[in-house]
Amino acid sequence: MQENYKMMVSAEEQFAREVTLGVIVQQPLSVWHVLIPGVFIFDFLRRNTAISRYTKHFMFPRRLAIDAAQNLLKGYDTASVNSRTAAEIKNWLNALGLYSPQLDRAQKKALDLLTAHYGKLLAAQGASYYELIEHAYASREAYENHLRELSAAEDDIDREIITKAGDNQKLKDKLQLEKQQVAMRRQKILEAVF
Repeated sequence: MQENYKMMVSAEEQFAREVTLGVIVQQPLSVWHVLIPGVFIFDFLRRNTAISRYTKHFMFPRRLAIDAAQNLLKGYDTASVNSRTAAEIKNWLNALGLYSPQLDRAQKKALDLLTAHYGKLLAAQGASYYELIEHAYASREAYENHLRELSAAEDDIDREIITKAGDNQKLKDKLQLEKQQVAMRRQKILEAVF
């Protein structure tokens, strides 16, 4: 189970980095990138900061879900595991200044889906992350169904974030780019596994 845990965390972190780089590539360069020599250094630092920030936010609920799945497989009480994860999500949203009951519910829904998914992966046999997915899901259709449910839950989260942030077109565009990159990468994983 510990080896599966490491593979899952590593794969999810790589996924987050790829999404961030895909978003950065989709954003147009400013005129300063062309006119001022050495701006590439600032661009490099900006990319690293963006990757670090996105990975941190992307991984928080995923690490929480992986830990919850692992605790459930070890036989911990479901109610206490759920209570702990609910408190962690609420604290995290408060720390980000994003807490609302609606966003809290949306995050918990996504967390439940991720916990079930990671529970399957932790219990599966395989030498790679892709093999874990292949053995955890009986068919391509079963995995596609999981991805559809997770995408719908993530859409709910994005809607609640936009509602909380107000009419912010830059945020909407960024979330839309992230959604596109996530969908593209999930499709690649789906094609590689099945």
